[in-house]
Amino acid sequence: METKIDTNALGEKIVRILKTIYDPEIPVDIYELGLIYDVFVNEDYDVKILMTLTSPNCPVAESLPAEVEEKVRSLNDVKTAEVEITFDPPWTQELMSEEAKLELGML
Repeated sequence: METKIDTNALGEKIVRILKTIYDPEIPVDIYELGLIYDVFVNEDYDVKILMTLTSPNCPVAESLPAEVEEKVRSLNDVKTAEVEITFDPPWTQELMSEEAKLELGML
């Protein structure tokens, strides 16, 4: 008997993992910073993450997406993980959560 994994529950696990990854220049995780635009999980447990960086010449442009892929792929239920970087729409401080703004003293 095959056990069916709830893709919503897997999505929540992925978000919890994303909240452990920090932008090295800002003491806030990448999820609360608003760098994650979307997380897609299909029935085969392939994960695609659409994310951005704070700027196109971000010093972690190479390492941050690789870290995201590696950490998401480490989840037992995830078969593959792919990160796609986009700058459309460009990241702005408006994308940050209230929590992130509070953490950075912007509220």
